Amino acid sequence: MAEIYVSTDVETDGPVPGLNSMLSFGSAAYLADKTLIGTFSANLEMLPGASGHPETMKWWETQSFAWAACRQNLQSPEQAMQEYAAWLKGLPGKPVFVGYPVVFDYMFIQWYLHKFTGNSPFSFSALDIKTYAMALLKKDYHATVKSVMPKRWFDPLPHTHLALDDALEQGALFCNMLMEHVKQS
Repeated sequence: MAEIYVSTDVETDGPVPGLNSMLSFGSAAYLADKTLIGTFSANLEMLPGASGHPETMKWWETQSFAWAACRQNLQSPEQAMQEYAAWLKGLPGKPVFVGYPVVFDYMFIQWYLHKFTGNSPFSFSALDIKTYAMALLKKDYHATVKSVMPKRWFDPLPHTHLALDDALEQGALFCNMLMEHVKQS
């Protein structure tokens, strides 16, 4: 069964799921050759009892377009996560979560999937783009930033803080890195 690389980006109102809410998320499902086989995105209602973290909410004040976009067409987390789980299960292969940084995005997606569907189609399969770049570039983790990555890894896609835009951009980055690594092997 082919691996499907599910590049996922989340937008939240704070650093911790449960205490804070996931406002929106977007996923772009790619084959290793960068064929985009589908996307999924949703804007979510905030969790009852959760609240925005002051530092995060201050950052959102600088992102009025993205904030407005993620507050439109809201769905309940339960409905969105059930539809997302069904979408993941319908992919033509085994989904592997891909994120930048994976620890943040994966944490929110896993928490929401388990809370609202009882499990996760990802199991414990997740890749971090920055860590992969660190290995390819043979650099320290903190020295591995986008500005030192080769320009050829980047497609001309926007990074807008709209979850699906960012998932598409990061997924293309990952696939470009993966294809280059395979060619060198």
